[in-house]
Amino acid sequence: MYITLRDRPKAGEQAPPRSKQKVSSVVVTLGVVSLMTDISSEAVAAILPLYVTAALGLTTIAYGFIDGLMQGASALVRIAGGWAADRGDHPKWVAVAGYGLSMLTRAGLLVASGFAAITALVAVDRVGKGIRTAPRDAMITAASDPAHLGRSFGVHRTLDTIGAALGPLLAFIVLWAIPDGYTTVFVLSLGCAVIGFALLALLVPDTRPRRQAASKTAGAKPAGRPFSWRSVAEPRLRRLLVVSGVLGLLTIGDGFIYLALQSRDGFATQWFPLLYVGTNLAYLALAIPVGRLADRVGRARVLVLGHLALLAAYLCAGAATGVAGLTIAALVLLGVFYAATDGVLAALAGQLADTSVRAAAIGTAQTVVAVSRMISAAAFGFLWYGLGRGPAMLLMAAVLAVAVPACFVALRGLDAARVTTSGAA
Repeated sequence: MYITLRDRPKAGEQAPPRSKQKVSSVVVTLGVVSLMTDISSEAVAAILPLYVTAALGLTTIAYGFIDGLMQGASALVRIAGGWAADRGDHPKWVAVAGYGLSMLTRAGLLVASGFAAITALVAVDRVGKGIRTAPRDAMITAASDPAHLGRSFGVHRTLDTIGAALGPLLAFIVLWAIPDGYTTVFVLSLGCAVIGFALLALLVPDTRPRRQAASKTAGAKPAGRPFSWRSVAEPRLRRLLVVSGVLGLLTIGDGFIYLALQSRDGFATQWFPLLYVGTNLAYLALAIPVGRLADRVGRARVLVLGHLALLAAYLCAGAATGVAGLTIAALVLLGVFYAATDGVLAALAGQLADTSVRAAAIGTAQTVVAVSRMISAAAFGFLWYGLGRGPAMLLMAAVLAVAVPACFVALRGLDAARVTTSGAA
């Protein structure tokens, strides 16, 4: 039993013993589902450039188009996935559909042999990812104690990041042992995807957030409040969406930071993939501690101030001369940034939204961030071309330094509303 502000004992009464808070088994199971799915997807992503250009003989222009789909195709369907989960009050089965689509694309890779087929499979896979993300995060929110929501998302993101780190390692081990072993990677990827799908379908309960919320409210109808887009456009959520969009426009892709580090330091290109692993390891170590910190000091504060770590990473990448310490610092700072923003954004959107639109609110926030970051990445490419690596990085850092205090002020008060909102849910 959790002790809330309303559960405080009266004068003279003995307080009940405080038990150690535990993360819901639903959250852990969803984390394992994400772990297996990320092993599957990241193993494929790690070899896709080589497979497309070397095995299939396509050009780098073709791969660039495919990579663009991988980055952006999921963004625009996240709102639809959230809407479907809220409308039917069955987030699990919407998530099952999304994971199922991605699983089917792994089987398709075993027989695909051309640009059109690969492009179609990547698009379907990203659509599946977009469909499942918001319903999954809504299930995490519904299964968690509101006071420890940040920690729940931290646990999930930790397991998810373990999969993101293991996937590329699995792929490169296979290719090291079996030259041209792309088919073996695809088979292993399919196996991991099937395991993740089965865990979700068989072990995760079909929770109905609106029905649960209604059952806790005397006199409420069993179906709970009906879905309404007006609830998604509630003033506090609008503030969060605007701030998330502004900060997203100042968040360039990790690849640009890694390219800046490689361009400056001149290390061999075969070490380039380890930069991704370094950031994932930092994120893995920090996801739970930063999530717990967000629960204590405020999720809006951590979300905005986490961009200071991104600013510092820009400074490390934009420095005129580099040492190994600056490169390592940039990777760690990126890990801090993702730990402070990825799960925390979903937790904050879920905390502010009414139960009837929780998945749609999370999906909308994630879509705003994804689209704004796509625009930022495209614009920064021109900025780098026009100004050069160092000036472009330092300019982004300067603009972000101005934006962070303004966004901090814009979200003032959202953390103060946390207890009231969570209690209502």
